[in-house]
Amino acid sequence: MTDVSGKKRVNLRDVAKAAGVSVATVSRVLNSPNAVTEKTRTRVQEVIDQLNFVPSAAARAINSGRTRFVGALVPTLDNAIFARFLAALERTLGEHQLSLVVATTNSDQELEANKAKGLLDIGAEGLIVSGITHSADLRALIDRARVPTIATSYFDKSCALPTIGYDNCGAALLALEHLYDLGHRRVAVVHGPAQNNDRTQDRIRGLKLFEQKTELSWVEAPIGLQGGAEAARQVLSHGPKPDAILCLSDVLAMGMLFGLQGMGVSVPQDLSLMGIDDLPGSAVTVPPLSTVHLPVHRMGEQAATALANWVEHDTRPDHQQLDAHLIVRGSTVRRKRNG
Repeated sequence: MTDVSGKKRVNLRDVAKAAGVSVATVSRVLNSPNAVTEKTRTRVQEVIDQLNFVPSAAARAINSGRTRFVGALVPTLDNAIFARFLAALERTLGEHQLSLVVATTNSDQELEANKAKGLLDIGAEGLIVSGITHSADLRALIDRARVPTIATSYFDKSCALPTIGYDNCGAALLALEHLYDLGHRRVAVVHGPAQNNDRTQDRIRGLKLFEQKTELSWVEAPIGLQGGAEAARQVLSHGPKPDAILCLSDVLAMGMLFGLQGMGVSVPQDLSLMGIDDLPGSAVTVPPLSTVHLPVHRMGEQAATALANWVEHDTRPDHQQLDAHLIVRGSTVRRKRNG
């Protein structure tokens, strides 16, 4: 056998030479093992093991015409809800022998389009995007490249892209109706930046349908614990004290809880507090946070399966709606009536 130990990395030609076969035969052993005889396959595999050969993804892509990876474009990695979604997405894609490359957009539509182009330039075979509102450049890129693309965290049967997600308007109404049923009529709503975020816009629109029954006030805050804590001061320093606070994400609600506690306000004795997401930490705050469960883990699994079938079998998926449901914990109680 030829000694190639001095090379930095053994390549396909080294394996072919040592095994006494062609480069094409080695490629078939790696990519289509049933296309070669068992004797040849065994011989080539022995050489691969002896030389510690690790196939190059780039070389395999050249030979097979496949990169076997898809790209996901998400607003941020700082929010645990995206981490849970991506974990389920990556694991399920792996079951289909597909890899995942993630790009963050900071909810900037121009940046999203540029990063999508970058993913396609390096060979992404499909894309996952957040929401349904995107720039004309991204829509044109998807159409021009004819790349399978699925929109997540949103359900809309009229969308040009297949959507796999939930009814954001309905999820927000679930939360507010829970507070209303507990007798709360003055509710402060705390939400993240709404610009370029159709999920937040839908939640706000849903709540405004309830304004005839409930007095709502609005505070926009950066998504994060600090944003929620700072919003606590805004809520309590402007106008009448609310009966309850509804945060349109759990991370804001957790920050709100910390901020209220720092100001000497007790939840739920002084006011009720509600979130939306059902992050793992929401069940262990003090008190545990009432919230609306969004099925982001299942969304990741279903988006991965749908995209894999589209990429592998050219089967375009249908829209898929995932149900949100109410989780009642200790942070919401029935409003105490004076007298």
